[in-house]
Amino acid sequence: MDDAPEPKTDTDPGPSLGLGLPEANAGYQVLARKYRPLRFEDLIGQEAMVRTLTNAFISGRIAHAYMLTGVRGVGKTTTARLIARALNYLTDHVDSPSITLDPPGVHCDAIQKGGHVDVMEMDAASRTGVGDIREILEGVRYAPVSARFKVYVIDEVHMLSNSAFNALLKTLEEPPPHVKFIFATTEIRKVPVTVLSRCQRFDLKRVDRDVLAGHLANICEKEGASVDADGLALIARAAEGSVRDALSLLDQAMVQGEGSTGPVTALQIRDMLGLADRVRVLDLLEAALAGDHAKALAEIASLYDSGGDPAIITRDCLDYVHALTRVKAAGPDADLTEAKETVQRLVVIADTLSIAQLTRLWKILLVGLDDVRRAPDPLTAVEMTLLRLGSAASLPSPEDAAKLLRGVEGAAPSAPKPEPEPPVDMPPAAPVAQEEAEMPTAMVDEPAEAALPLLEIKDAPASIDDMVEAMSDRADAALRSDMMRFIRPVSFKPGRIVFEPAEHAPPDLAQRLAKRLQDWTGVTWAVLPTHDSRGGETIRERHKREEREHLERVSRDPAVQQALRIFPGAEIVDVRRPATAADQDATEETAKSQS
Repeated sequence: MDDAPEPKTDTDPGPSLGLGLPEANAGYQVLARKYRPLRFEDLIGQEAMVRTLTNAFISGRIAHAYMLTGVRGVGKTTTARLIARALNYLTDHVDSPSITLDPPGVHCDAIQKGGHVDVMEMDAASRTGVGDIREILEGVRYAPVSARFKVYVIDEVHMLSNSAFNALLKTLEEPPPHVKFIFATTEIRKVPVTVLSRCQRFDLKRVDRDVLAGHLANICEKEGASVDADGLALIARAAEGSVRDALSLLDQAMVQGEGSTGPVTALQIRDMLGLADRVRVLDLLEAALAGDHAKALAEIASLYDSGGDPAIITRDCLDYVHALTRVKAAGPDADLTEAKETVQRLVVIADTLSIAQLTRLWKILLVGLDDVRRAPDPLTAVEMTLLRLGSAASLPSPEDAAKLLRGVEGAAPSAPKPEPEPPVDMPPAAPVAQEEAEMPTAMVDEPAEAALPLLEIKDAPASIDDMVEAMSDRADAALRSDMMRFIRPVSFKPGRIVFEPAEHAPPDLAQRLAKRLQDWTGVTWAVLPTHDSRGGETIRERHKREEREHLERVSRDPAVQQALRIFPGAEIVDVRRPATAADQDATEETAKSQS
C-alpha cells in the first residue's frame, strides 16, 4: 500500500495541532462517546434550545457569543460543537450557516472530534490566567484558515480569574465579524454579569427520567443488549437527569449480563448501584409511620446488610413522602410513575395523614438526609431519623394541636396509633406526655407554631442573656458579640426565638444562632428575624442604659456632690464597682485559658 499522505484540498480543515484524533479501530468506545449526538435532532430533552437556535439561524439573527449552562452530562460540550459545526456548515450544495447538519459538511468531522484548526477548545479549569486569554485575543484578529468562522469554545468558563474576564470583555462586546465565542459552565452564578450580558444564554435542562429511560432502551437495542425496563428506570433515576452519567451506568449494567442467557435484571442493577429494594423501603417507611420502631429498625438493618446505602434509602423515603403528598393533594389519580400496587399502598397510607403532617415528615427526612451524609456512622443517623419520623407521624396535626391548646372539644390526633398494652401493675402513660417526650425537631416549622409550647427541651436556655452568659468558649466570641449588639428580642420560648435585627446586623445571624442552639440542645430551633414587630433593647444598649442610670444615681449621692464642690470643674468619668468573688474566679479562668 502507498503510505503517502493524500494531497490537501481547498476545503481541508488543516492540521490537528497535535490533538491526536482517535483512529478508526482504536478499540472499545464507551457508550457516552459512541452515542454522542451528531445532529441537533439527536439531542434529547433540549427541545426549547433547539427551537430557538433553529429560528435564529433561519432568520439570520446569529449571536456572536453563546453561554451554555447546566449540570454535568446534559450536553453542553456536545451542543457547543454542534453550534460550531452549524456556523461553519459547508457542503457541495450549501454554503451558509445551517442548523441542519445532514449530510455532514466538509468541516463537521474535524470539529466533532475536537481537531479543527479554526475551532479552538480551551478548558478554563486548567487555564485560568489572563495570559491564556491574551493568547486567544491575539489570534482573534486573524481570519480563519479554512472555515467560515473562527470559533472559541471555553469550557468551565466560571473558573477564569477576574483579570482574565476583564481582558475578555472588550473583545466579547465587539468581536471581529469572523469570530464567535461559545462558553460552557456548570456554575452560572460565578460568571460575572458583565460577561453574561454580552452572551445569548441557554439553560440546558436535566433530562426527564422517562425520556432518559427510553433513550437507554434504544441504545440497548442498537447494541444487542437486553436489560429489564425496570433496570433502565433505576439507571435513569440514579443519573439524576445526566445523559452521560446514564450511559456510563448502562455500560456497567451491560457487563452484568455477560455470560448469561437472560436479560440483565433490575435486581442486578440495584446491587450494582448499591440501591435498596424500593418495595422494602416502602415497608420500612410504613413501619416507621405506624410507630412500630422495632420493625423499622430491623428493616433498615436488613436493607443495610443487603448492601443498601443509608443515604439512598433516605432519598427513597423522601420520594415516597413526596408521592404521599401528591396523592393527598391531587387524589389517587396523581401521576406518580409508580407501579399500580405501590400506588394503591400509597393511597391507603395517605388517608391517615394530613398535608401539614406530610410537610413535617418531609422536613424531618430532609434534615435527616443531611445528617446521614455527614455522620461518621450513616446507619446510626438513618436509624435516628426513622425514630423521629415515627414520633412525628403519631403527633396531632398543627390544627388539632392549636385546638388542644385552646381547650376546644373534638380535637384529636389526625393519625391515632395503637398504644402498647401497659404492664398490669402500672397505670397507662398519659398520651400528651408521650407526645411531648417524642416531639420531633420539625415541630419548629412555621405551620406548627401553635404546637410549640408542647416542646420540652433539656438544658434549654431561658433567654438571650442566658445564652450570652453561657458562651465562655473562644469559638463563640464572634456570635456572642453579635448577639449582644444586634438582637432586639421580640419573643423567646423553647424551640423558637423571634427578634428584630438591629441596624447593620449580619444577614446570617439567625442561621448561626440556630446552629449553635441545635449543637447545644440537640434540637432544631426556629430563629426568626422580623421587621414587623418592635423588639426590646439589645444587651449592649441595656448595659449602656444601666451604666448611665447608675452614673446618675452616683452623682446624686451627697458624698459625691460634696467632692464635686470641693474640686470645682471636676466631673464623674467612670464608676467602678467592687469586684466580687465570682468576678475574680472568672478572671483567673480567662487568664488560664489564654495562657
